[in-house]
Amino acid sequence: MALQKKDFVEIEFTGRVKGGEVFDSNTKEELEKLHAGHDHPIELKPLTLCLGQSMFLKSVEDFLIGKEIGKTYDIELEPENAFGKRDSTYVYTMPLKIFREKNIRPVVGATFNFDGKVGKVLTVSGGRVIIDFNHFLAGKTVTYQIKVLKKVDDLNDKVKAVNEFFFRQDLKFDIEGKKLTIEVEKPLVKIIELFKDKFKEILDLDLEVKEAPEVKTK
Repeated sequence: MALQKKDFVEIEFTGRVKGGEVFDSNTKEELEKLHAGHDHPIELKPLTLCLGQSMFLKSVEDFLIGKEIGKTYDIELEPENAFGKRDSTYVYTMPLKIFREKNIRPVVGATFNFDGKVGKVLTVSGGRVIIDFNHFLAGKTVTYQIKVLKKVDDLNDKVKAVNEFFFRQDLKFDIEGKKLTIEVEKPLVKIIELFKDKFKEILDLDLEVKEAPEVKTK
């Protein structure tokens, strides 16, 4: 059966710069290469996403609509359909003293987070630092190999996938009919309530967010 928009699917994928290195993957073989020399354990798990909801690259999701479960597909994407073209307006010159005031020594190739935007140091000279805020794959043609493992039909698994995508954590939840109740600590209640429309759009569930009871310790 051909996949349709808003179907949840579980995939394995490997992304490469065309003719070059792997930049992302969730397969055992490629993850072992990417993390060679690191001591921390490799987390291996398929990716679950909802087609047409921008939980992966939009162009990849659009490609998978109409495709079949159990097959492997190869996709080539030009920059405008992948991570965008390079934009010179995203390259900034900053005074070196800004870094010195924070006891930071910028070196060429280093990356820094500026209010949620990641920039890469291009040059350091004459008291100035040139920072590039383009995505590191901007301007590059990339390829993806996607294996569609299965269609996900269990509603609980769908909710877990959406929670992981939006909040990067496994949240406690309960489903009754068309009502989804998520229980979180007080600081997160207002934040998660902002996603009510997205849960309705993706899962057709009405979201209620409850504050988890405090755990009292002796």
